[in-house]
Amino acid sequence: MMRILFACALAAALAAQQFTPAPGADPLHRPFDQLLDVNVRDGFVYYRALKADLAHLDRYAAALNVPAATYHGWSKPQQMAFWVNAYNAFVLETVVSNYPIRGTSSAYPASSIRQVPGAFERTKHRAAGRSVTLDEIEKTILPEFKEPRLYLALGRGAIGSGRLRSEAYTGERLIGQLADVQKEFVNEDHMFSIDRLANQMNVTPILSWREQEFVAVYDQGASGLMAQRSPIERAIIAFVTPHLLPLEKELVQQNQFSVKFRQFDWALNDLTGR
Repeated sequence: MMRILFACALAAALAAQQFTPAPGADPLHRPFDQLLDVNVRDGFVYYRALKADLAHLDRYAAALNVPAATYHGWSKPQQMAFWVNAYNAFVLETVVSNYPIRGTSSAYPASSIRQVPGAFERTKHRAAGRSVTLDEIEKTILPEFKEPRLYLALGRGAIGSGRLRSEAYTGERLIGQLADVQKEFVNEDHMFSIDRLANQMNVTPILSWREQEFVAVYDQGASGLMAQRSPIERAIIAFVTPHLLPLEKELVQQNQFSVKFRQFDWALNDLTGR
């Protein structure tokens, strides 16, 4: 085991030497940018390697407790990027601190972050002068920004979450990064798919969890072809249509399909051993 951990740490150190931050990288989030670049691939995490580098993750998480006055002096994009990065870092800390997870609850997979008691609703983290849980970030802080794509940028430590990027979010690049999140949404089977044979649109439950926010931004009202659909269905259609393939758009325009929210997959997004 020690040999494996040493090899993981050595690989991380070599990768860190080759790391070049993206243009517009925020100095505060540069350490997280580097950790994600080294340890995340296509939304999956090398948790074993990250555990060997936990000290760097802990230092970044501690650095997020900037003075409240500093935080309030930032632009809205900077604040949004801050909270998404904070959420994702705290999730990684939670998983790595308990890794390998071996829970006994039959309600979730044995290795799920949900097997860590109180991970989302009770464990407090310090950020921007506040003491917050993961649920408080998602349900209390993020709604203030009225930007529903942020919920798809949250890596919940699960296969069913939005794809954890191999880079940190930054205020300067946030508009483009969220546009990529929306564009990638329709190409990730666990987030969205269309079954033409069943005439069915399958969608992640994340959109139903944050229904109020998605409807407020994407529902254009009950008129035209989609007038008889529910507000959340109209919001989903408006959200995905710009990035659908021609045949998929054809199915949407026929308006004969049903919308189904699939079950969220809480299996750990662990790349180790995959």
